[in-house]
Amino acid sequence: MRARRPGNIFRGMSMSLALDKPLPEALPPPPGGLALGSLDHGDPAAIAAADHAARHWTWPESGRLRPGTAAHKRAAAAMFRETFNPYKPSIIQWPQLDPAAQERLTGLPIWDIAVQTEGKARLRMLAYAQALADRDWQAAIEQNGWEEWRHKVVLSDLVRSYGIGLEPEPPYRNPRDAEWAYLVTGFSECVDSFFAFGLFELAKRSGYFPIALVDTFEPVIQEEARHILLFANWLAAHRAGLSLPRRLWFECRVLAVWAFLGWERIGFARGMDNDKAGDKAGGKAGGKPQDNNFTLNGSAAVSDVDVSVPELMAICLTENDRRFAGYDARLLRPTTTPALARLAIRLSGLFRRRRRAAPRPA
Repeated sequence: MRARRPGNIFRGMSMSLALDKPLPEALPPPPGGLALGSLDHGDPAAIAAADHAARHWTWPESGRLRPGTAAHKRAAAAMFRETFNPYKPSIIQWPQLDPAAQERLTGLPIWDIAVQTEGKARLRMLAYAQALADRDWQAAIEQNGWEEWRHKVVLSDLVRSYGIGLEPEPPYRNPRDAEWAYLVTGFSECVDSFFAFGLFELAKRSGYFPIALVDTFEPVIQEEARHILLFANWLAAHRAGLSLPRRLWFECRVLAVWAFLGWERIGFARGMDNDKAGDKAGGKAGGKPQDNNFTLNGSAAVSDVDVSVPELMAICLTENDRRFAGYDARLLRPTTTPALARLAIRLSGLFRRRRRAAPRPA
């Protein structure tokens, strides 16, 4: 998958987006000839059809989809394009909340980071898409960047609708190393989406937030599943196309990304412990603390039922499988975070059994 020198325009966008200029805030039409629908809440059949199409997809050709082959690339790109959900952020009707639910929602320590993360993701994906020579991967990742842009608009509308105060957003700068930035965003989304699937289901079960609010946000959560499905298949295809020396260098970069993400989250956790969000957490020192690790430790904020870490991970695994079940099984799924979760559950069970078997002091 060769990269090419960046040009001046993202193909398919309705406006020129030079890399040395900030992206405009207004959401342009989707790229590649895709169109937003005129769905509204008065047409439940059309909404259900669009939702089903976004969750179920099968590649019509038979045979194995081996990463690195043209068939695999075409299938992954077609999956992402054909499962596009054409909802318009402007028609989302955020439900009215009772005072208790609104207080719980506005008290979540995530909003600054959530909005800023989507702002960074859109820019990083668009920059990497522009650096690619392969038109299929370029189109898919460009669409991914546009969808991150739409997520930012949705989140911005949500916080505005419920009067959630945000810190001023920092300037979003184009990455100097587009591949590194894309890897950081992709792996980070794989981790956060896995836990978000479980937390979202936990919120639905607990009734801690009105079901109308949960249902309204559902398309965004499912889109995250599509995003990391695309990333997993791009990653496998990219690896397959590298020579041995370049593959070794790339794997070193992947390890460095994981180290960076671990260190970043440790840093955020320390900031929360010290009640100093600072610039790292998207706010000023002494402002409202923001939790970049919310997807890992936020069960208490979405449910009034005490849920252990192994129980939460089991919910995450079930939801992870459910959200990917409708897509062609020949496409690769993200595996690292689910594998670590299964290991953690097994180790937790082993420790519990040993604790029960240990002799009690007289």
